[in-house]
Amino acid sequence: MMGLDAVLKIGGSLSRGEGLAALCQAIGQLGQTYRLLVVPGGGAFADAVREADRRYHLSATTAHRMALLAMDQYGCLLGDLMPGGRLATDLLSAQQVAAAGQVPILLPAALLIQADPLPHSWEVTSDTIAAWVAGLARAPRLVLLKDVDGLFPAPPAPGSGAALLTRLSVKELARHQGGVDGTLATVLASLRLDTWVINGRYPERLAELLTSGRTLGTRIPAVLS
Repeated sequence: MMGLDAVLKIGGSLSRGEGLAALCQAIGQLGQTYRLLVVPGGGAFADAVREADRRYHLSATTAHRMALLAMDQYGCLLGDLMPGGRLATDLLSAQQVAAAGQVPILLPAALLIQADPLPHSWEVTSDTIAAWVAGLARAPRLVLLKDVDGLFPAPPAPGSGAALLTRLSVKELARHQGGVDGTLATVLASLRLDTWVINGRYPERLAELLTSGRTLGTRIPAVLS
């Protein structure tokens, strides 16, 4: 899939509290200027799978597939909130949506179940799935939209004043704990993908990043050049 400007992963944490609708509105508008592909997180839908796994001790494969379907559900929610957002189940249809100036929202379950490229583990979250999708789509940039300003030396307590890490190498990310899943660095190590972690509650930061190539957040530069 050629010609994308960025893959955007919308974290499930953004569905809690205010701001998700405003972010979706902003992405819908940005999609008129930039070719974007949205990958949904899991949110409360994935939390329900975790609870079922805890209670019924599901097999790793069953839990993995249910978590992918949870991403599909969150994607349907995003599609309802995003002007110009269109659901897609494969990269070809997503490319056609993006070429028409709309925003494809990938429902990843069918693609991931068929390709089965990643371990069946809770260590693999939508962060890593979005990176894999970005690599498959040959996107130059991945933006992980979360409910925090980026990555920190440790998960910051409210009001702690912890310093934002504005830049991390993939090797440093592999040693980092918190903020993203533990498998992301392994996938990024094989990709030519500039990755950012930014706060989705401030849509203007996403607009600034797409326009200027920089904003408040954590940048993980591409390994391959």
